[in-house]
Amino acid sequence: MAESTANMPAKGEAAPDFEGLAQGGEPVRLSDLRGRKVALYFYPKDDTPGCTKQACNLRDHHQALLGAGIAVVGVSPDDEASHAAFVGKYALPFPLLADADKEIVQRYGVWGEKNLYGKKTMGLKRTTFLIDEAGRVVHVFKRPKVAEHAEEIMAKFNLA
Repeated sequence: MAESTANMPAKGEAAPDFEGLAQGGEPVRLSDLRGRKVALYFYPKDDTPGCTKQACNLRDHHQALLGAGIAVVGVSPDDEASHAAFVGKYALPFPLLADADKEIVQRYGVWGEKNLYGKKTMGLKRTTFLIDEAGRVVHVFKRPKVAEHAEEIMAKFNLA
């Protein structure tokens, strides 16, 4: 599978619409969130150290994000059962979308070659897209700080 970061939507571009199933089986469409700010975060795998730290940071600041009108949606290639276990274990209050066929990650250009300690593999590149009320990308975090991600999101939306 070829690297797809060339497809990554940039600041000012329309965020590609998608539909995915959340951990409870309910569909989530980006277009249904129009009129709200959205933090669409892509993460590699449920219940791994960095992904857990990022999800728990977003959980711990979820009320502040909601209060600022920001909807949080996570996406990874894990399946609904994995997401349900992850959400249950850490009491995550936002939807995690299953993207086992990698349709959404390909559409956002976050699937590609990764280099970890000299070993090259294909995988999901941790990335967050901030999307405004009109559905336009206002910022792309290509390397979010997992322990401070909610704070980064608030600052980029000028709400800190």
